[in-house]
Amino acid sequence: MSRRTHRSARTGPVEAVVARLGAGGDGIAALPDGRPAYIPDALPGERVRILPGARRGEGVAASLLARLSDSSDRVAPPCPHFGPCGGCAVQHLGEEAYRRWKTGLLADALRRAGFSDTPIDSLVPASSATRRRADLALRNGAVGFHERASRRVIDAPECRVLDPAILTLAQHLRDLARQLACLRPEAEAQVNLLDSGADLVLRGAREPDLAGRERLAAFAEAADLARLCWATGAAPPLPVAIRRVPAIAFAGVAVEPPPGAFLQATLDGEAAIGAAVLTALADLPEDALVADLFAGIGTLTFRLARRFRLRAAEGEAEAAAALRRAAQGSGLAARIAVGTRDLAARPLLPAELRGVDAVVLDPPRDGARAQCEALAQAPVRRIVYVSCNPAALARDARLLAVGGWRPMRATPIDQFLWSGHLECVVPFSR
Repeated sequence: MSRRTHRSARTGPVEAVVARLGAGGDGIAALPDGRPAYIPDALPGERVRILPGARRGEGVAASLLARLSDSSDRVAPPCPHFGPCGGCAVQHLGEEAYRRWKTGLLADALRRAGFSDTPIDSLVPASSATRRRADLALRNGAVGFHERASRRVIDAPECRVLDPAILTLAQHLRDLARQLACLRPEAEAQVNLLDSGADLVLRGAREPDLAGRERLAAFAEAADLARLCWATGAAPPLPVAIRRVPAIAFAGVAVEPPPGAFLQATLDGEAAIGAAVLTALADLPEDALVADLFAGIGTLTFRLARRFRLRAAEGEAEAAAALRRAAQGSGLAARIAVGTRDLAARPLLPAELRGVDAVVLDPPRDGARAQCEALAQAPVRRIVYVSCNPAALARDARLLAVGGWRPMRATPIDQFLWSGHLECVVPFSR
């Protein structure tokens, strides 16, 4: 196709029928020239009038001008901010269709990896108003999430996903953002709801002055925060006010996390992940040796340590130190050996896994390419992969397949309601 033809295909509105729902929640339809168009707020089977726009992968992003027909799966979105807000993608999709779509994300990932017959459990659903962590954007007094594909911030005093305690804190932040110059024109707020209260990290472009720090400390008191930290630019966060020891418990073990530590998005999701991992290891003898990779602050570690001996590895030094302190303080240090190691740059090699019975890995969103390349030849009985990104899971599963590993089954767990994100637990055996 010539460049002129390519341009003309996107200059005017076209009509199309949506064929399927993409991994991000956009409807996908074919343009007259065969390229896929990605259409927000469009569902399979709907006839739509769209305006093709900028290139997106092999296709184009398109604006929805009109729906000429409605899918039977379409429902009224429960949130008034749905559409412009980039936090949710499919609030307009009915519950049964939503479950099929989410489960299909996992099935498609395994199919792309070459495993089309893996048994898949029923989706573990997410409940509304239960998300306990959030990255909020602040801009000129607005507090919320970015608009889709934009830096513009949608002020979102209502949200059907977040725990109400985060919404209350966000309202306090609106008042604070109007008062503090260091939060203007824009800043970020990272909130974790811990057992001891809210743990807040504010990140702005410049340091607060003395009066600003005093105002932040007063804010921590008024908002009843456990801890408030400030970070300038890309610098690590430093405490401004610690009113209570920040603490969260995993399997009854209290951990004092570093500022901004990773938590599973919901408490129910965390419990479902832990249960699926333990089920996948149920045939191992007690006191088997398990490697817990990308261990974080111990989300899975302490559940596993009740039955197995653990070798935990975590790349972030502060998270590993928090995990180590918690193991020592709980009397589990003899069962949990904690190492600080960047598994992306220096994965555990097969020779280092001699004597290990099973490996559990819970990598970040971009997956564990280097570690899975090494695990393909690992002399272990079981690998349990906990994934938050079906695309990364598909790639890493292909790497494991080179060593003869096959998925035994897969459990989809929804922690990110109405979005394209999906947690899943997949045990592999040879």
